Amino acid sequence: WDNADFSRGVGTTFYQEFSTLNTAKPPFVRDVEAKVRRYLRSSYSAAWTLKITWEKAPAYAAWTDTRKTITYQAVLTTDGFRSYVLMLYQDGGMQWDYTRLPSTNVLIGYT
Repeated sequence: WDNADFSRGVGTTFYQEFSTLNTAKPPFVRDVEAKVRRYLRSSYSAAWTLKITWEKAPAYAAWTDTRKTITYQAVLTTDGFRSYVLMLYQDGGMQWDYTRLPSTNVLIGYT
């Protein structure tokens, strides 16, 4: 999310919080739990999950080109002891032309 540029009025960012410690879990949270279990081969039951979506986000600097956008999500989830982040990209992966970015040391994900 570091290099998205919404200054030209293109794209949207929104979020949804799921507190599921003592409540029924919606399908989205059950899907997140299934992904964590599958990827990490461990038991996992989410107590809290946050979904952040960047929809049709143009790359920085948007003043040069707002036609090439990307939709992606970060899903943060915890059971109170362990925490995870899922980075989800639209079909086809990252679509920004990284050769046009000010910095060429591009990283998808987090460190």
